[in-house]
Amino acid sequence: MIKVMLVDDQNLVRKGVRSLLELSEEIEVVAEASDGVEAIRTIPEVGPEVVLLDMRMPGKSGLDVLQQLSIDGTLPPTIILTTFDDDDLVLAGIKAGAKGYLLKDVSLEDLVEAVKTVAGGGSMVKPAVSQRLLKGLENLQTDFSSLDRPDPLTDRETEILRLMAGGYSNKEIANSLGVAEGTVKNHVSNILSKMGVRDRTRAVLKAFEMKLL
Repeated sequence: MIKVMLVDDQNLVRKGVRSLLELSEEIEVVAEASDGVEAIRTIPEVGPEVVLLDMRMPGKSGLDVLQQLSIDGTLPPTIILTTFDDDDLVLAGIKAGAKGYLLKDVSLEDLVEAVKTVAGGGSMVKPAVSQRLLKGLENLQTDFSSLDRPDPLTDRETEILRLMAGGYSNKEIANSLGVAEGTVKNHVSNILSKMGVRDRTRAVLKAFEMKLL
């Protein structure tokens, strides 16, 4: 069972999402929070495997939650859940550590797929979403720089990057390519280093900016 926590200031929304998730035999909702302050306190205590996080809340926002838990090193895989198709807010959330986003009118199938994907180490930055976020990528700063021009990606690294863009975890990529999971992890590390980013989500966004995908 995948342990999920819901964070939303609207009680009806939390009940609705919980009702959807309870239809899945693979997911258990272990906690809820109605605001950012409660979320920052409760998430480290409960230790959910996935958090579904509203971005627009009074007081501390979802972005505040992402930033604070990232600083504390206690941010679980998190999916932004919003009624607003707000590219700037989504990009800010991804830069703060979110693994992707969904609109609140998401179907049960897509919601369950998203939870399973991020719980398995993948991301929900699908190509269609990434294309719409490109306009904000000029503000996506690299996390470290090199004096030398980075080496281009190898064919294998590009292949793995495409699978990362599809939301596949290291284990799923390894199974698909018929290699060891450790080999995939090494390739992913090389990809992040060459692209000057620190996580898979930013690598996928950067890949679209660089027209590698």
